[in-house]
Amino acid sequence: MKVEEAKKIVDRQFESLVSALEQGQSDALKTYFAAMAKFHQYSFRNLMLIFSQRPEATRVAGFNTWKKLGRWVKKGEKGIVIIAPMVLGPKDEQPDGDKERPTVFKASHVFDVSQTEGDTLPEVCSAQGDPGKYMEQLKGFIDGQGIKLNYSKELGSADGASTGGTILLKEGLSPAAEFSVLVHELAHEMMHRSPEALKRGKKVVETEAEAVAAIISEAIGISSNTASSDYIQLYRGDAELLRSSLEAVQKVSSQILSALLDD
Repeated sequence: MKVEEAKKIVDRQFESLVSALEQGQSDALKTYFAAMAKFHQYSFRNLMLIFSQRPEATRVAGFNTWKKLGRWVKKGEKGIVIIAPMVLGPKDEQPDGDKERPTVFKASHVFDVSQTEGDTLPEVCSAQGDPGKYMEQLKGFIDGQGIKLNYSKELGSADGASTGGTILLKEGLSPAAEFSVLVHELAHEMMHRSPEALKRGKKVVETEAEAVAAIISEAIGISSNTASSDYIQLYRGDAELLRSSLEAVQKVSSQILSALLDD
């Protein structure tokens, strides 16, 4: 499969998602949120490619990565096509002293764990309703971003607030609720501090932050209310808004999950 063919698959898959939202069906988007939680290292475009070819996939990697993990792709298995960037040539080989190495995209292949055999993989740690160690890792990530975290009794009916460089959390929340609210406010800090982002309106930024919180909570095993149904109201016939919003959600979710899950 060529890159252009893969891109057409993505477009068709996205059109299918738009159609589902137009009909008031949020389950399709809920599935993509679950995929973002499982495959945080992949772009939204590649998530669509993975899901369109193998919707039951749970863990995917390239041939050589599986080999390093002590597993081998079974004979006759068909790879899942994704689009991968490839940097051309070393800097000193570029013409006219150009130090920028051009990047092109190529079709590459990954395989789901069910398509492999070999060593047993370690179980992914699940929080099972309590964030456990992930809470401290999340706080460490927030501190590393230069964001302050404070607790307050003066938030009224709100559980948290993002004030640009500082996150406020209500005292006394359950561990699961505290984790989810903290991710929600962190998403605001990472996504919604520019004037351009704020111009998109409160409904957009709140929906995006709640989506990030749902994805991160799903990834560590905490049940969370999904924001997928909110996207039905957010979409309102604007496919470009939907695409840019989901891409932004995926990007920020990937950054946070990389800090929590990638040792």
